[in-house]
Amino acid sequence: MVWADGGYTGILVEYCLAALTLVLAIVKRTDDMRGFVVLPKRWIVERFFAHLMRSRRLVRDFERSTTSAEATVYWSATMLMTRCLARPRPSRA
Repeated sequence: MVWADGGYTGILVEYCLAALTLVLAIVKRTDDMRGFVVLPKRWIVERFFAHLMRSRRLVRDFERSTTSAEATVYWSATMLMTRCLARPRPSRA
């Protein structure tokens, strides 16, 4: 399942299901919301982007090809996950 912003509605939902076998769930704002409101599931994506932006190469668009940019995202996500796995866990006493 993939969560997306309201701007990704339309034929993309059917394309994801048919070509990629992914379910694209659109997270929409309601009309009665005013100002900044954290939408459900959207904060997960925003938090991940914030973690990726901690890598210097991903702050700006330095990459010339999409393959090198994709490799940099993989490298940054791998660093994030290894830090999470290497963190000592509190003991359950």
